[in-house]
Amino acid sequence: MNFDLSEEQTMLRDAAQKFLRAEYGFDARNKIAASEPGMSREHWRRFGEFGWLGVALPEADGGFGGGIVETIQVAEALGAALVVEPYLASTVLGAQAVARAGSPAQRSTWLPGLASGELILSLAHTEVDARHDLVHVQTRATATGGGWVLSGRKSGVLGAPWADGFVVVARTSGAVNERRGISLFLVGARTPGVQVAGYKVYDGSRAGDLRLDDVVLGEGALLGTEGEGLALLEHLIDLGVVAACADALGAMGALLRKTGEYVSTRKQFDAPIASFQVIQHRLVDMFAAVEATRSLVLMAALHAEHLDAATRSRAVSAAKAAIGERARFVAQQAVQLHGGVGMTEELDIGHYFRRLTLFCNLFGSSDHHLQRFAALRAAT
Repeated sequence: MNFDLSEEQTMLRDAAQKFLRAEYGFDARNKIAASEPGMSREHWRRFGEFGWLGVALPEADGGFGGGIVETIQVAEALGAALVVEPYLASTVLGAQAVARAGSPAQRSTWLPGLASGELILSLAHTEVDARHDLVHVQTRATATGGGWVLSGRKSGVLGAPWADGFVVVARTSGAVNERRGISLFLVGARTPGVQVAGYKVYDGSRAGDLRLDDVVLGEGALLGTEGEGLALLEHLIDLGVVAACADALGAMGALLRKTGEYVSTRKQFDAPIASFQVIQHRLVDMFAAVEATRSLVLMAALHAEHLDAATRSRAVSAAKAAIGERARFVAQQAVQLHGGVGMTEELDIGHYFRRLTLFCNLFGSSDHHLQRFAALRAAT
């Protein structure tokens, strides 16, 4: 099997890295994160112009026509630059929900704008008591004569303050923990009854809690088949995990490079500390962790569209569990090798540490994914 990137994939990766190095440096990124909106709509539209936001969408919908392998090239570059814009929330989760289950009307309404950067769409699936259990859905959708009425609460919705709309996971039938009866709905952010409480997340990006109070939706708001949305939701989260792992890979690679540069210039006893064998050993261990992560990301990406859902999810959980441990190791080593300066606001090392710490718990910790992997393995 050929694991080399195609010419187009290589060009996509290199172009993303080049632009972000030139236009999205650490100081520029901090100004964006500290601003009132917390993101740059100008940069977001530029991302759309470059094709990054539609990289995995069909060409007929304004996309690039690629897939998850193209997505991870962009995600890795974004992670290396500590980008705060909602690529994971909108491009991977929101857009893919519409691309995979949307009607022609829903696709034409949302996908061209998502690909161009004019629109942002977030997936609202987590609830306070659910932890990472996708089956635990308390939000209710009740059928009316001409549509649906939604009521409930969603927490930790990525990119919520910026979203023009949400893919809301709600229960149309069954008890809270039943697999059947889960449906997905497209809800405009300005629909009466929708309230968003936004906040800054640990790594400087934004998320929010979503409150739905008797939100009246038309019949066309249902995304996919009523009561059969769990399979799509599980697939979306698996895609999100793969993209998050690629983002973490970018951050880990940046930490390795920056730490190597620092120890080559930091001197003790009139010699660069990089000349000390113990430092060299730690750098080698960091390098090994980054390269193992690269292989795991590719493995998960190649399984992300597997026809057997259990095989796909096993591969994704295996990658998330293993990469979570390696991300924590690389982040800790980078901070330790920089000394106290590694946790200052003025240096980017601490900000990478925060991003990787958040990644370790995003969509479930390593322990959660180990348990998920074991359960899926036992079920086969």
